[in-house]
Amino acid sequence: MATPSDRAPLTEQVEQLLATKGPLTIVAAGDPALRRPAERFDGQLDPALLARFVEALRITMHAAPGVGLAAPQVGVGLRIAVIEDPAPVPEEVRLARGRVPQPFRVLVNPSYEPVGTSRAAFFEGCLSVPGYQAVVARHAEVRLTGEDEHGRAVDEVFTGWPARIVQHETDHLDGVLYLDRAELRSLSSNQAIAERWAEPTPARAAEALGFELP
Repeated sequence: MATPSDRAPLTEQVEQLLATKGPLTIVAAGDPALRRPAERFDGQLDPALLARFVEALRITMHAAPGVGLAAPQVGVGLRIAVIEDPAPVPEEVRLARGRVPQPFRVLVNPSYEPVGTSRAAFFEGCLSVPGYQAVVARHAEVRLTGEDEHGRAVDEVFTGWPARIVQHETDHLDGVLYLDRAELRSLSSNQAIAERWAEPTPARAAEALGFELP
């Protein structure tokens, strides 16, 4: 359990962030906050402040817009992330990527492990690396463990695009950016994605840009 002296700096930091109404500022790649492993949440924020912080993360994620946001992305080094994906995609994309709607949920102290050996590679972006996407091969199915914002245990298997989201956000809590796992030959601007690679899979991009898919 965090001591009062441990709590104070984080409490003050979060209170200061929440003093300004509206979406929080998302820090960009190059900020050290994104490269430090986050501290395990152990009551550093009281329940009321935690609820306010989670709501601010939700508002910020929606405004960006994105399908996930981790506390380090707003400069707070706690193992907390939020995810939500309405999955407004065409049927062919849904089938190719396994992208299905995910309700809003809070991940506290999450960790994941692969289920099986299957991997899937798709273009992926990040709110902290604006303007670009790259192909990342990730586990197709993972078991996520941790807690929710009320301290209740989470132990769930995710597949398809939801598995990608929880891996991406949990990686943030370990100081890992998606670019660390990406095929860098695939790195493309959002404009190039829209003009050239807006397809359900990156197969044509792999052939044209010269990289292999799993």
